[in-house]
Amino acid sequence: MLAEIITIGDEILIGQVIDTNSAWIAEQLNLIGVKVKQISSVSDNEEHILKSLEEASKRASIIIITGGLGPTKDDITKPTLCKFFNTKLVFHEEIYRKIEERFLKMKLPALESNKKQADLPENCTIIPNFKGTASGMLFEKEGVYFISIPGVPFEMKAMMTDSVLPFIKQKFELPVIVHRTILTHGLGESFLAEKIKDWENKLPATIKLAYLPSPEHLRLRMSAYGDAERDLMDILDVEETRLKKIIPNHIFGYGKQSLQEILGKLLLNKKASISSAESCTGGNIARLITSIPGSSSYFKGSIIAYSNEIKIKLLNVNPGDIDKFGAVSEEVVTQMALGVRKVLNTDYSISTSGIAGPDGGTAEKPVGTVWIAVAGPEGVIAKKYVFSHDRDINIRRATSRALDNMRKMLLGIYVVN
Repeated sequence: MLAEIITIGDEILIGQVIDTNSAWIAEQLNLIGVKVKQISSVSDNEEHILKSLEEASKRASIIIITGGLGPTKDDITKPTLCKFFNTKLVFHEEIYRKIEERFLKMKLPALESNKKQADLPENCTIIPNFKGTASGMLFEKEGVYFISIPGVPFEMKAMMTDSVLPFIKQKFELPVIVHRTILTHGLGESFLAEKIKDWENKLPATIKLAYLPSPEHLRLRMSAYGDAERDLMDILDVEETRLKKIIPNHIFGYGKQSLQEILGKLLLNKKASISSAESCTGGNIARLITSIPGSSSYFKGSIIAYSNEIKIKLLNVNPGDIDKFGAVSEEVVTQMALGVRKVLNTDYSISTSGIAGPDGGTAEKPVGTVWIAVAGPEGVIAKKYVFSHDRDINIRRATSRALDNMRKMLLGIYVVN
């Protein structure tokens, strides 16, 4: 079963808005066994939209359209769909009443432009929108199903989950696909591929492997195709066990888990507390740790020691070591980790000091040089890394590396000499 996704809006084509909807929709379709043939973005232009719909209908059985359903003049999706399906707009009193009720709850009047959102193509099946005022629309033409939904992400996701995906599953006989995503850290894509190549070459024909890298970590997604879900799950279990034996220390989680979530669970299990002393990461480690609900149970605080003065005054870093070795050094980052652990009285601590860029590098310490230390009751471990020339990527990589190093310390993978 093939599908296409069409996003409508000039704001996407000029880069004002990033199209995250298509990626999410494609992922959801893939999970139920629908393959996405093509993703297109088109302007708010009738001719362009009509041509895209006509061409898409020749390639796929399901066409999902997002955007262009607002109350303003530039939202032309509904009249264009009327032209494509040879129909007209008709007013729906019940839908308008719900729009009025929504505005009444917000203590706002429903404007004339909002009233137009109750005008819908006469021959469509209406898809209710419980999160907003723009209804979705379902059409069928020569065996192809066209589904038009709002471009507002939270409205789109609700309609896809509640109405669109159930409709597709009920309407079509879909294959069974089981995905398993394994989260790894510490090996780049090419290095990981080299390390697991023998395992990958021996994967059953029913399994496809995808490498999904990011600055923070690398996801391995196994997709198993067949007739029986239980059989596919068993096959994935066997292959996952084989993979764990090859890269046991690099696997930190599954699916949509995050390093900070895994770290939090480890700290809770140990009933241990943690703090951070951050220079080049500027509080990003603390931000991620505290993004997890319940993190107050184990995270006490952070000192963003961006200047040498703060490193010396608050973290008790030896000024002589800064002069001798520089702020980006094993000696300084070690003292930062020990200092914040003592000052905030925590069981564990993380510290970072580096040259995020784009300036400040030298031949000895180029941009991207970062020292990371993790400390605990057993002592402290500091390691040097050289990342990239991009400031944002350096901060993200240093943060994820620091979290993973602490994960390994808590698991006993990193042992103090």
